[in-house]
Amino acid sequence: MRERILKILKSRNRALSIEDLNQELENQTEEDFLELERVLNELCEDYTIYRTNKDRYLLFDRGPLKKGYLRVNRKGYGFVDLEDEEDIFIPIDHMNGALHNDFVVAEVTGKREKGKLEGRILKILERKLDTVVGEFYLRGTKGYLIPDETKLKMSIEIDRDKIHGAVDGHKVLVKILNLSYGNTYQGEVIKILGHKNDPGVDILSIVYKYNIEDQFPDEVLEQLKEIPDAVREEDWKGRTDLTDQVIFTIDGDDTKDIDDAISIEKLKNGNYQLGVHIADVSYYVREGTPLDMDAMARGTSVYLVDRVIPMLPHQLSNGICSLNEGVDRLAISCVMEIDSHGKTVDYQIFPSVIRSRKKMTYKNVNAILENHTIPQGYEPFVEDLTKMSELALILRKSKLERGYLDFDVDEAKIIVDDQCHPIEIKRRERGVGENLIEDFMIAANECVATHIYYMELPFIYRIHEYPKEEKIREFLSYIGTLGYHYKGNLKDMSPKTIQGLIEYLKDKKEFKILSSLLLRNMKKAVYRPENLGHYGLASTCYTHFTSPIRRYPDTTVHRLLRTYLFDCDMSQETIQHWEQKLPMVAENSSARERDSVNCEREVEDMKMAEYMEDHIGEEFWGMISGMTNFGIFIELDNLVEGMCRLSEMKDFFHFDEDTMTVVGEKSKKKYSLGDRVLIKVVAASKEEGFIDFEILKTQEEVKEAKKDEEEEVI
Repeated sequence: MRERILKILKSRNRALSIEDLNQELENQTEEDFLELERVLNELCEDYTIYRTNKDRYLLFDRGPLKKGYLRVNRKGYGFVDLEDEEDIFIPIDHMNGALHNDFVVAEVTGKREKGKLEGRILKILERKLDTVVGEFYLRGTKGYLIPDETKLKMSIEIDRDKIHGAVDGHKVLVKILNLSYGNTYQGEVIKILGHKNDPGVDILSIVYKYNIEDQFPDEVLEQLKEIPDAVREEDWKGRTDLTDQVIFTIDGDDTKDIDDAISIEKLKNGNYQLGVHIADVSYYVREGTPLDMDAMARGTSVYLVDRVIPMLPHQLSNGICSLNEGVDRLAISCVMEIDSHGKTVDYQIFPSVIRSRKKMTYKNVNAILENHTIPQGYEPFVEDLTKMSELALILRKSKLERGYLDFDVDEAKIIVDDQCHPIEIKRRERGVGENLIEDFMIAANECVATHIYYMELPFIYRIHEYPKEEKIREFLSYIGTLGYHYKGNLKDMSPKTIQGLIEYLKDKKEFKILSSLLLRNMKKAVYRPENLGHYGLASTCYTHFTSPIRRYPDTTVHRLLRTYLFDCDMSQETIQHWEQKLPMVAENSSARERDSVNCEREVEDMKMAEYMEDHIGEEFWGMISGMTNFGIFIELDNLVEGMCRLSEMKDFFHFDEDTMTVVGEKSKKKYSLGDRVLIKVVAASKEEGFIDFEILKTQEEVKEAKKDEEEEVI
């Protein structure tokens, strides 16, 4: 009855009374009516539906109450993050005991400036917080924790018998036991991460903050004893032998977990035969085993500045599953025939055995394809790489024609020494080789997804939904303040429209900033058991198949390919199993991916602040990347971002939101988004997470000064 009620409410745009629902359900007896009443109460209690003051029912999110995650600012106020709606501002005195990241029910109570919603927390539905990372200290007979997360407005006391060896200065993981009084909680130390000054403990503290485990449980390590370190004779059964083919890998210089290998052939009809060969992880990681359950809980590998926290133990990720040079490895191959327009006209998906001929690096491949220099050992592969480059250009052109969105967002690469101290920060290079691999992997992912989609079987897709029109209109309004007026048709929200907007902005001085801002106005890509297409790739059907060592959804896709295509098991029992399991796998994988991204980002921000601590007093060039009524944000050429506080500037500066400028009251000096400026680093703190700059001069001022000097010489 629960599902039938929800189906009726979803199909109506108005609230229904219990009598309306009883009639829709065609109930005949008093027992049916009582059951309806009971289920309605249950649905109201778990906040699935909402009962109005007039005793009518509607879906919860269509009423005045909203469900979402509370995100708290360091100053104490917060926002309830709603999936497809505007966030709700929550003042400090309306938190009702809720903490950062709690899943809550909020009531909209009114509007703030510019029509922004304001509300209050009514109920905590789920407390996400069960452990806290922080610095331990002892006072008298009790221990206390200073949480690393400044957004957590709470105190934690630890009884002497629950300290478990922690001493002053230790970074520890504390389990929250219960609420003691007010906003003070009782806790217990469950893991000592190390002293706060020990190398790498700063990163480990962030890792545990996001509930990312850096150790594997005993049952997983025990299962590793059953897994071979080489391909055995019995493993060849049912596989195509591709060991005589020219297959190789292209990765970063220090990559050890190699998921994908590629091969190419030019056919007599002029088409290309592209082989994408992916490590057959699911052959070793069997469903329901400790290895599988642990990998599913992790969801993804996490790549930090000085370490990788793998989804799978190194025996698999760097060993038997990694497509290492010169050894036999099990794979699932997707071999596609692609014509001169980038269309896949034929394909095969099958289990195989491969032997990589060469572990290539992006650096060396780029030397061949961009500079026509051939590193030693690459001579036999130049012809294949040239064909691959030709095909990659065809595929990229095809993607662009259909609306593929290239935001061209830069990434930072942070180099640390053996003490985990940052010694250099630079832009991550992206050349022909990196694009080539991306294009080939996208082609394989689309091919696999489309094949299963048309079989109408349960599957896991990588989806990216259409952006909300109002978000894009807000962005256009914002760039309008900069004097840019895009004339695209927003009634047509196809990828081609946004692609046109990106092209329009390409030659603007603020392009890098605006590109990042536009990307933030898009929805996030997630995993779902329904195919909703991938907006950013302009793809009608997409999945993740190519990184099973690093991502659990890819491992799941491999498992489904084996079940449906290789074992030909499409029984009703199998279909029901995956229909029930895939929604949970998709939701968990999306959540763990978010945690991983946030962890990686926070580690980078901390290391950037630590790097700038060593450069206080030094000068750098950067670009104004944002403005508020309290400061000007500046992104340096190495992608480090800091702020120049208006209160510290030598004039009284006003922020004009309408024109996105900051203007000095006396000097009339004006700063605009995208201006190139020379700054001096005046302060930085990795613990407190800030970098402060002083603006010395703009690029225009430098040019004017140089022009004046030249005129004096003349």
